[in-house]
Amino acid sequence: MKSNGRSRRLRVAVGSESLLSSAGGSLLLATADLVGLPRLLRQALVPWRSGRARHDPGKVVLDLATAIALGGDCLADVAVVRSQPDLFGQVASDPTVSRLIATLAQDAPAALAAIRTARAAARARVWELAPVSAPEGWLVIDLDATLVDAHSEKEGAQPTFKRGFGHAPLLAFADHGQGGTGECLAGLLRPGKANANNAADHITVLTDALAQLPEDLRGRVVVRGDSGAGTHDFVSHITSLGLRYSVGLAGWPTILDGLANVPRQAWKAALDPDGFPREGAQVAELTRYVPTTTGRRQWPADMRIIARRERPHPGAQLRITDTDGWRITIFATNQPGRIADLEVQHRLRARAEDRIRQLKDTGLRNLPLQGFAQNQIWLELVALASDLLAWTQHLALTGTPARTWEPKRLRFRLLNIAGRIIRTGRRDWLHLPRGWPHNQILLAAHDRLTALAA
Repeated sequence: MKSNGRSRRLRVAVGSESLLSSAGGSLLLATADLVGLPRLLRQALVPWRSGRARHDPGKVVLDLATAIALGGDCLADVAVVRSQPDLFGQVASDPTVSRLIATLAQDAPAALAAIRTARAAARARVWELAPVSAPEGWLVIDLDATLVDAHSEKEGAQPTFKRGFGHAPLLAFADHGQGGTGECLAGLLRPGKANANNAADHITVLTDALAQLPEDLRGRVVVRGDSGAGTHDFVSHITSLGLRYSVGLAGWPTILDGLANVPRQAWKAALDPDGFPREGAQVAELTRYVPTTTGRRQWPADMRIIARRERPHPGAQLRITDTDGWRITIFATNQPGRIADLEVQHRLRARAEDRIRQLKDTGLRNLPLQGFAQNQIWLELVALASDLLAWTQHLALTGTPARTWEPKRLRFRLLNIAGRIIRTGRRDWLHLPRGWPHNQILLAAHDRLTALAA
């Protein structure tokens, strides 16, 4: 019998070499240094640094974000970063980290504003080095909420509409299109019973998201959301800013009446994302059949209402607003263009679900702290960690398959590979394992960051 080499007994020992378990994390550090993130965080968090402090608050925040980007989901996971000082430098102890989060939570609005200021400045630098492409110069911002389960009596945790228990943060993402990922621009932590149609919450998150954009892009934004964003107050707010929108609408009686009055010939073939007719799906414009006034409220004069109908897949449960066996989806927009193209763009709002899943793979699976303000700080750290991953992909990994890898795959193949730091002469070298299939991607990424810094 031939041995396949896997049956050998291994003996385990601890060596003294400079081995690293997260050698790929050097890519995150190089990206952060390129855009000036350490300096920006240090400057923004100066008010929280005491005169005798050994560890700078900005460095602690960056270390926490790095630990989350590498897969951590609680404050104690910063130990993974602390155990590799040759790569990440000196990292604060667990008590120091906990005290800083508690201190920031005491004045959470000011602390959040400081971190967001640093994120916005770093983002402007990222987009200066590698501009974000947007259709016809318009950037799409997706708004969507999610549920984060809580397994203990945390502050603000409440029963949710899905019969769970936890929180319902509202999030905003910049959509980088099919060839990219996206960036988490803003997040608002809310109790589990938060109303999905709360216009004030949507206005707050949109305001925070716009503040993250370079000034020259803030006036060229398409706000995209589900029916939770399709309220009079929020649509009026978007219109007052001079922005465009594409938001879902609920099946109100006036809309259902308009849907019933649409002639058969008004329905046109819907398209798939590649521009080809989508089998079994049709679109029609309802604008002329729906009154602009609903009760005491009036919709903007330039609002268009578009409906899409499609035969549901086998086993799908129809909703009360679905008619004649058709699954009906209705949205409103103020954008010009063919209704079939606008419907495709609105349907791509589903990318927000991918972004939320990626956030939950990057520290948002649960909120690890007890206080509501502390968990809002944690949500901001998750957004910062997500930024680190997205900026690394946008700057260093463009042109490679890793540009669109989700965080789990990115860690498994690049960030969490082992390496060894070798000191020779007056230079430090990070040696990667010979034969690792993704070495060339990592080497090319470092070369690309070096070229951008030149």
